[in-house]
Amino acid sequence: MSSATQRQVKYVKPVPAHQADGLVGAVYGQAAEEMRIVVPPILLHSPSPESLAAYWMLMREPLMAAGHADRLAKETVAAVVSVANICPYCVDMHSMGMYDLSTEHDAEAIVADRVEEMADPRNRDLAAWGRVAHQPDAPAARLAPFAEAARPELIGTVVSFHYLNRMVNVFLSSFLVPPRLRGTARRRMKQGISRVLAPMLRNPGEPGRSVELLPPAPLPADLGWAAGSPHVAEAVARSAAAFEAAGERALSPEVRDLVNRRLAHWRGEETGLSRAWCEDLIADLPEPDRAAGRLALLTALASYQVDEDVVEEFRRGEADDRVLVEAVAWASFAAARRVGSWHCVSPAESG
Repeated sequence: MSSATQRQVKYVKPVPAHQADGLVGAVYGQAAEEMRIVVPPILLHSPSPESLAAYWMLMREPLMAAGHADRLAKETVAAVVSVANICPYCVDMHSMGMYDLSTEHDAEAIVADRVEEMADPRNRDLAAWGRVAHQPDAPAARLAPFAEAARPELIGTVVSFHYLNRMVNVFLSSFLVPPRLRGTARRRMKQGISRVLAPMLRNPGEPGRSVELLPPAPLPADLGWAAGSPHVAEAVARSAAAFEAAGERALSPEVRDLVNRRLAHWRGEETGLSRAWCEDLIADLPEPDRAAGRLALLTALASYQVDEDVVEEFRRGEADDRVLVEAVAWASFAAARRVGSWHCVSPAESG
């Protein structure tokens, strides 16, 4: 694990590989075997071992394990969800995956948020769906252009990236590829990295390998989209329980209730550049909870607006690295599971 990789993480100190043991060591070991490197999105979770394991299985089982959906379909969904969430880091990473699995043209059409220009008709339809999967009232969100057997993996990819994009927007630098690189130089760098990623992308992992990292838990009704795949369902159920426990440790009941009430009325709309909506909502919280309420609400609904001031205000309440990661993880998953809840019933069942 290079120091340069660790320096990409903001606000918290990751656990170094040579010091990782227990649950952190187990996740690092699986990640290093399957991805060749413990990547920054994994590192940022390491101050909270349970949140780290929850993230790893939430991402690994739908995206990386063998199943009914091919890796190109999953990388396409990961990339367009990242565009929707204004997460340049994840857009860079998953459009690079598409360079190897598809074409540079289609990958860059997603980067530019012009999915209608994609040449591959199957992936174009899938990208159009994934781009608005968090907007249940959008016609394209109801089309679901995939076989029912692939639902747990593709909805799982949507949910895991609505989670991850929020975490990355808070804790990582904005870009994976240096923004000063443009045009041909940028595309050549992405081509080079895609060749390095090719073996991982083309060799799916064993389903269910990660699920024993956390104890069994029931699958909540709002995560019922996962039920058609045993390994995805186990991963989602156990992750949900871990994130809920993390929220209970890091945030007061009043803050969690406020976020859940706001999400109950959310239909995927953007909040805009102003934070006035957030300040209005936290005004009724007790003074000690307002910084936590601000962090949690912005994470859930406008993660790209979480800045150093928001984090530092939260940490003035003596929140350590673990508490900070767990507060942001809970809010990120609360929003992601809300998105997933709109996809529990197939279009055919809903009439």
